[in-house]
Amino acid sequence: MAEQSFYKVIFYNQSQVYEVYAKAIYQSEMYGFIEVEEFVFGERSQLLVDPGEEKLKNEFASVKRSFIPMQAIIRIDEVEQQGTGKVSDISPSDKIAQFPGMPSKPSPAE
Repeated sequence: MAEQSFYKVIFYNQSQVYEVYAKAIYQSEMYGFIEVEEFVFGERSQLLVDPGEEKLKNEFASVKRSFIPMQAIIRIDEVEQQGTGKVSDISPSDKIAQFPGMPSKPSPAE
């Protein structure tokens, strides 16, 4: 029997970096998006509870499929074992720059 592969998807979301594990990812029919399906989280029977993973479990609890913009993706890895998902804040000292998106609309002159 072939071993199940998992995907580790790391992406930006509202000034935070999310690291999630999923069983399936696809290029979306919506141009510029990646579809992430079948999110995988750690066992609930563990004695220690990771607050970062609990936040992800709660956020993606009722999500069947997530569409993530390609410019938000940092990295996608195919891994043999699932890990622990986490959410990290981006500090101003981090030398991470997000790929430029659409320019913001200028405010009207008063």
